[in-house]
Amino acid sequence: MIVPTHKPVLLKEVLKYLNPGVNENFIDCTIGEGGHAREILKRNGPAGKVLGIDLDPLQISVAQWLAVEFKERVVLVNDSYTNLTEIVERKKFGPVNGILLDLGMSSAQLENTERGFSFKIDQVLDMRYNEDMNYLTAEKILNEWGQEEIERILREYGEEKFAKRIAQRIVEKRREKRIKTTFQLLEIIKEALPSRYWKESKKKKFPIHYGTKVFQALRIAVNDELENLQKVLPQAVAVLAPGGRMVVISFHSLEDRIVKRFFNEQSKKKIVRLLTPKPITPSREEIKSNIRARSAKLRAVIKI
Repeated sequence: MIVPTHKPVLLKEVLKYLNPGVNENFIDCTIGEGGHAREILKRNGPAGKVLGIDLDPLQISVAQWLAVEFKERVVLVNDSYTNLTEIVERKKFGPVNGILLDLGMSSAQLENTERGFSFKIDQVLDMRYNEDMNYLTAEKILNEWGQEEIERILREYGEEKFAKRIAQRIVEKRREKRIKTTFQLLEIIKEALPSRYWKESKKKKFPIHYGTKVFQALRIAVNDELENLQKVLPQAVAVLAPGGRMVVISFHSLEDRIVKRFFNEQSKKKIVRLLTPKPITPSREEIKSNIRARSAKLRAVIKI
């Protein structure tokens, strides 16, 4: 059996706040490569189960190794977590003692797909998690959307300081020829950034790649990630058993804001109790060993 080498983010903290016990059942709404799920399964035996959901069929394929190791204790579903209530009912899964929602990209998605998630390889600008459930692609946005709308998603979803300059450059370059690949887009971003960007970047201890924010913004827009997050949160709280815990790991300030606002509202209604009044962030040691963890924020609640 080959176990993926992907490093699950904030693993110790996830286990602390989910606190998996003997024979308890958990849902991993974004199963990915199964790193978090495996550690939960080590602790919730001999009869506890994990329901693993992922919209990306590649992720479900990768996570099959969990079923090899833990047999019938693993239930894998290729679907959107926005259908959480229906999935739980269909699979007759329960009681639900804990839910994990890790909103980050996995190594498999970044490195082993040809959908343009990574700027390290020249690929088509697709960025859909599931091509059967979505017609919109990053290529369509870059070549067919108006300049102001492109600027808006780069600023809002990518928090890109130079959104206007980059959007202008995109529109200029697409007049010459259609923007189809990740390397084409990277070159456009590079040309659009001012000299002061490069000077500031050199001063940072953990600088991010100049393409990161733009690629993030396009991925979020293509997959409607923020709206989907707003759809799943109330379902997750509803399916949790009393005393059940929920942990969300976000990698973007807009995601974290949505989670924070929702948890605070539920807390005021006495539906949940906050376990993390402030978000938990990775240690410097974790960031050094896994640079992708640098922007992660964890929030947790327990259902009353």
